[in-house]
Amino acid sequence: MPDGIIPEGLININGDSVQVLEILFLTTFITLLPFLVVMMTSFTRFIISLSFLRTAMGTQQTPPNMVLVGLALFLTFFTMSPTISRIQTEAYEPYLEEEISQEEFFQRAVVPLKDFMLRNMKASTLEMYCDLARVETPETGDEDAAMELPLRVIVPAFATCELQKAFNIGLLLYIPFLLIDVIVSCTLMSMGMIMLPPSMISAPFKLLLFVTLNGWELLFSTLVQGFQ
Repeated sequence: MPDGIIPEGLININGDSVQVLEILFLTTFITLLPFLVVMMTSFTRFIISLSFLRTAMGTQQTPPNMVLVGLALFLTFFTMSPTISRIQTEAYEPYLEEEISQEEFFQRAVVPLKDFMLRNMKASTLEMYCDLARVETPETGDEDAAMELPLRVIVPAFATCELQKAFNIGLLLYIPFLLIDVIVSCTLMSMGMIMLPPSMISAPFKLLLFVTLNGWELLFSTLVQGFQ
């Protein structure tokens, strides 16, 4: 084989090291994308709330995990559609037209995500993580200073707020079903039916309450409207 001639089908990795680094970076980003979806979108609140609902109703594996994840994903796409549209307009389309570089693409794509996360977190949580990271806490209402915060501060603050809100929703979901369990248990004890499992009797009443109140639509509308 003559020197300096590369056979067709082979890639000269020594010729363009920058391109190789970009490919490696893009591959790493695609690998971490599921984790970013969980931590930087509304998915966490949806899936935890749906899991709490299933546990409170005592329906075991109904709906199955695949259904809950699918519902959470579609609700996430519905909630995040304005943010996704901004990313497509401000970052993806200019990148396809080769108007911006890959580095600038990521810089622009992060801005709508930061805006979404900052609008849906508590100031006290953000302040706590700023103190932990030894970063100056932006003043209340100073959106420009908040947007300059690094993702290592914004992402955990947003995830913490999402966990808090999801557990609050779970508590509110548990209360009516817990009351039904208490009423059924007291009734069975007063009738002397101690050996009869209360969950077997309370399950139809829980389902009746949930269906009568049109629970799925009420829960989904509450979850979606909880985001700004």
